[in-house]
Amino acid sequence: MEKNQNKIASYKRAIYSGTFDPITVGHMDIIRRALNIFDEVIVAVAISESKKPMFDLNKRVEFVEAATVGMEGVIIKPFDTLLVELATSMEINTIIRGLRAVSDFEFELQMGYANASINPIIETVYLMPTLENAFVSSTIVREIIKFEGKFEHLVPEEILTCM
Repeated sequence: MEKNQNKIASYKRAIYSGTFDPITVGHMDIIRRALNIFDEVIVAVAISESKKPMFDLNKRVEFVEAATVGMEGVIIKPFDTLLVELATSMEINTIIRGLRAVSDFEFELQMGYANASINPIIETVYLMPTLENAFVSSTIVREIIKFEGKFEHLVPEEILTCM
């Protein structure tokens, strides 16, 4: 086991990761609910070049910063490693994942098991968005933007000025 894996990690801090391409009202729902459970939520913005994001990393970080202004306990951190490695390096043992539909569950369960196989103290907490946000995804938002459709109700209004 690595040195950091022998330490007791913080249960008061959690990491919520994603590409946030762009951040949506669904992401914000999960962040707000995570803050009801944890004192600090690190919103980890993945570089994710393999996903070929619509917005570059700096713009996505800017979106998340704008959307979370004034939210006490939120820290934004870009990263380009395995999420479990980031959590371990920050001595955080809780990863937050959002589940919109049953189709998300199998992938997220596999990722949770993979993370636990790398670092056994890592726990994954799954949060479901509210029903009104259950259909919202960055993929849907990007598609609407691409075709110049109405998307403003699907993203935090704070990011509209950044776009």
